[in-house]
Amino acid sequence: MRFVLVHGACHDGSHFEVTAASLRAKGHEVHCPTIQGNREGDDRRTTRLEDAIASLVAFFDEHAIEDAVLVGHSWGGMVISGAFDRLGAARIRRLVYYGAFVPIDGESLLDLCPPHYRDLFRQLAEPANEIVFPFPIFREAFMNDGSLEQAEALHASLNPQPFLTMADPIRLSRDPAAFDCGKSYLHCTEETGLPQSYPFHPRLSERLGLFRLVSMPGSHSTFHTAPELLAQKLVEAGRD
Repeated sequence: MRFVLVHGACHDGSHFEVTAASLRAKGHEVHCPTIQGNREGDDRRTTRLEDAIASLVAFFDEHAIEDAVLVGHSWGGMVISGAFDRLGAARIRRLVYYGAFVPIDGESLLDLCPPHYRDLFRQLAEPANEIVFPFPIFREAFMNDGSLEQAEALHASLNPQPFLTMADPIRLSRDPAAFDCGKSYLHCTEETGLPQSYPFHPRLSERLGLFRLVSMPGSHSTFHTAPELLAQKLVEAGRD
């Protein structure tokens, strides 16, 4: 299989490299792009969601990628949804939402979060129009299955996320349930990135219409805490 792994907010393509190495060892082709707004030198104050989506589309064109399994983690679900809408099933055979947001036309990531998260993100964005997750929140909500040392190391590697990529509404010609490709949702059973009363799955996964559900133990950040198991589960999610 040919995988394209799209990172979440405040991350970059390097965060998937251990998982990518495991996939490559199994014989798969893997790309780990860093999306616009998360690259060194990007103007985070002005980068919008459409810029992020366009950068992934450009990556597909630059590398002549076809017949791909496109994986989006967390915020990356916004990006892969927009990219599929622009590239279509001829280039992307299956979408895998890995602990990811599933938007419909006109929604932003903030719209898909509970009110207290929306307020927190707006506060964190001031005054630079970018967000960095405070360590206590990151530790408990995004990496509850890892050691303190693992959480500290991953948090230290994060970069600020352009706020507009989270606040902008996405523009889709059709909603994900109508996407004419295979769809999978990879659910981590100790996921607390969103509150348990307002979860990723099944609240957002069911928006995919007909989809394959794959589960694994772990938190929102299993690419760091269980990268080899994640690689195995991505193969299960991506297969025909």
